[in-house]
Amino acid sequence: MADLRSNFIGIKSPNPFWLASAPPTDKEYNVRRAYEAGWGGVVWKTLGSEGPPVVNVNGPRYGVIHGADRRVLGINNIELITDRPLEVNLREIKSVKRDYPDRALIISLMVPCDEDSWRDILHRIEDTGADGVELNFGCPHGMAERGMGSAVGQVPEYIEMVTRWVKKHSRMPCIVKLTPNITDVRKPAEAAKRGGADAVSLINTINSITSVDLDLFAPQPTIDGKGSHGGYCGPAVKPIALNMVAEIARSAETRGLPISGIGGVTTWRDAAEFMALGAGNVQVCTAAMTYGFKIVQEMISGLSDYLDGHGMELSDLIGRAVPNVRDWQDLNLNYVTKAVIDQDACISCGRCYAACEDTSHQAIAMKPGRVFEVIEEECVACNLCVDVCPVENCITMRELEIGEIDKRTGIPRGEYANWTSHPNNPMARAAE
Repeated sequence: MADLRSNFIGIKSPNPFWLASAPPTDKEYNVRRAYEAGWGGVVWKTLGSEGPPVVNVNGPRYGVIHGADRRVLGINNIELITDRPLEVNLREIKSVKRDYPDRALIISLMVPCDEDSWRDILHRIEDTGADGVELNFGCPHGMAERGMGSAVGQVPEYIEMVTRWVKKHSRMPCIVKLTPNITDVRKPAEAAKRGGADAVSLINTINSITSVDLDLFAPQPTIDGKGSHGGYCGPAVKPIALNMVAEIARSAETRGLPISGIGGVTTWRDAAEFMALGAGNVQVCTAAMTYGFKIVQEMISGLSDYLDGHGMELSDLIGRAVPNVRDWQDLNLNYVTKAVIDQDACISCGRCYAACEDTSHQAIAMKPGRVFEVIEEECVACNLCVDVCPVENCITMRELEIGEIDKRTGIPRGEYANWTSHPNNPMARAAE
């Protein structure tokens, strides 16, 4: 079994799977059960300033997007940071960490944007034994209206300023949690790095309204006939999260900055993809809320089997795919493939034909007896037929050899050429 022990910015855990700051990490009872189930670490649900706790809604807090099979694809939540007294949370954190010294325990923090507030909360948590802090600069609802959460995370200057305060008043490792509700995630990541952050975590939830009740004419979840925007998470946000992780991992300004990947991690494969794109570990929320804490056991066994099967260590996986992430203009425009249908595997459903005929390039013919064949002279290799086919590997893409004639263009496949050197590029011609 592969060694999954993780050392993320000096924070050690038996595996790279942490629970994200969210309802599953709201109290001692939950966290103890999570550790017993096998989670390597926990980010405690966000703490606020001492004083009257925040007030959460007492009606529905979640809106859900389901797939056709009722599988949860995404959850929109309107819950705020912890509504439990600060002192209670601190006492429980200390108790849990004492009993589970080998597990990572990070405290998520969010307080008003002034140095005194941050200094005070940091001093309050010093003797809990926690391994580090995560600065919640991402919450898009409720707290943002109070000048916290994404209201800070959308302003790089604020991120840098607050991160400096935290590093000034605490020796604990500092992770800055980034909001996806921004044009270019590299800018806040750069600000966090300038402020001295030890790592960044991303993505936090996406600002969203998941659905509208067409009888009440109000967003869901609905509170007394009204609704609000909230934070969207779950499998549906994974592509967005992967892109943002990759952008930070490959940017010259942030390359090497440790990343904790968040956003739709449901299986070991999801986690492996995040780590291949540069994440040192992953944080999970929606999967635990959907399937329970023991889902981590499948993640652990799956990742271990994958690493063993490929003869890799965990460290070999981290960042492995980053060199292969490029801007569009660097892609090989002379790379050519053609769709191929395995007639033995085909069930004659016709999805490929309908999709290609109606919405693509009319490159699939329907022959007598509902036999479907690719018309190579029309195939642009868009891959749509592969994507809509219900039978795995029934349709594949065959790569043309160098020099082989592309029947669509009549041109032999050439060597590598991207847009910067392509003859159709006016700038390339001008350079010649």
